[in-house]
Amino acid sequence: MLKPLEHSRQSLLFLLIIANTIAFVTWRVMLNNFAVEEAAFTGEEIGILQSLREVPGFLAFTAVLILVFVRQQTFAILALLTLGIGTAITAFYPSALWLYFATVIMSIGFHYLETLHSSLSLQWLSKDEAPAVLGKLLGAKAITQFVVLCLLYAYLYFFVANYLMLYLLAGGITVLIGLYCWRAYPHFEDHVIQRKELFLRKEYWLYYVLTFLAGARRQIFTVFAGFLLVEKFAFPVEDVVLLTLVNAALTYWLAPKIGALISFIGERRTLTLEYVGLIIIFISYAFVDSIAVAIALYLLDHLFFAMAIAIKTYFQKIADPGDIAATSSISFTINHIAAVVLPALLGFIWLISPAAVFLTGAAIAATSLLCSQLIPDKPSHQQSTRLGPKIPLQPAE
Repeated sequence: MLKPLEHSRQSLLFLLIIANTIAFVTWRVMLNNFAVEEAAFTGEEIGILQSLREVPGFLAFTAVLILVFVRQQTFAILALLTLGIGTAITAFYPSALWLYFATVIMSIGFHYLETLHSSLSLQWLSKDEAPAVLGKLLGAKAITQFVVLCLLYAYLYFFVANYLMLYLLAGGITVLIGLYCWRAYPHFEDHVIQRKELFLRKEYWLYYVLTFLAGARRQIFTVFAGFLLVEKFAFPVEDVVLLTLVNAALTYWLAPKIGALISFIGERRTLTLEYVGLIIIFISYAFVDSIAVAIALYLLDHLFFAMAIAIKTYFQKIADPGDIAATSSISFTINHIAAVVLPALLGFIWLISPAAVFLTGAAIAATSLLCSQLIPDKPSHQQSTRLGPKIPLQPAE
C-alpha cells in the first residue's frame, strides 16, 4: 500500500501523474468551448490545432537523445514544468495563432512527460505488480480528474467562465507540484542501464503496430467525440465538465479492476474486448441523432480506452529490460505518426461528412482487433508473437 508522504519511486510516479492530470484535463475540457466561443474556431481550425498538438508527440523519440545529457527523473520533472507553463498561458489571447503557440508549448511538456512516465513505470515496477499498479495509477489519474472537474463545475455553475483565470490557476498548481518534486525527492538510481541510442527491433514489430493503431483511433475520440457534442448538440461548457466528471468517477472505479483483469485473462483477451467494443461505439457515433445516446457512447468510449494498459504490459513482458527507455520514446513517436496527420485531414472530412470520420475509427479498431490476435497466451522474451517458432531475442546492436 502506497504511503502518501513516502518519498519512494511509486509515490513520485503517482505525484507526476496527478500533476499531469491537473494541467491537461483543465486544458482539454475547456478547449472546445474556449476555441468556439472566444476564438471562433470551426472544424478546420480545431483539426489544425490538434495536429500541431501532436507534433511534439511525433518527436518523442528525441527523448532518448536528451537522456544522454539529462537523467530520466530530472527530465520528467522539467517536462512537467513545461506542461504547467504552457497550460497557464493558453487563454492570454483568443486568437488562432496564440492558441497554436500555447498548445505546442503545453504539448512539448505533456508528451515528454507521458513518454518518461511510461518508461519509468515499466522500469520501476516488476512484471508481476505492473498491471495492478498501472491500474492504480490510472485510478489516481481518474480521481484527480474527478476533483478538478468538481471544482470547475462548481465554479461554472455560479459564475461565467473566466478562461484566463482557470488556465492560469491549473498551470500554476502544476508548476508548484513540479518544483516540489524537484526539491523533495532524491534521485533514484536505475536498476538497469538503459540504451541511449535509437533502434527498432524486429521482435517488437507487433507492439509497434498496435501502438500505431492505438494512436490513430485515439485521435478520433480525443478530437472529434467531444467536438461532436459541442457542435452538433450545442453542449455548454458546464455540461462538458459534468460529463468528463462522470467519466472520471467511472474510470476511478474501473481502472484497478482492468489491471486485475489483465492479470487474470491476459493481454490478448483484454484487447479483444476493447476493440470489439470500440468498433460498435464508433459505428454508433457515425449515425447518432440523440443527445442521450451520444452521451452514453462518450462514457463507454472512454472506459474501453482504459484497457490499453494491456499494450504496455505486453511490451514489458517481451522486452529486454535495457530497451525500455529507448523503445518507450520511439513508441510514442510511432503512436503519433497518424496523430500528426489525421486531425487536420479528418477536420476537412468533417466539413463534408462527420459520419465518415467515425467510420474511419471503426475500421482502425477492426484492424487492431485482427492484430491483437497474434499476442501469445504468455508473452515472453522467447515468444513475442504467435507467429513462427519460439526464438530468443537477439541483443540490440
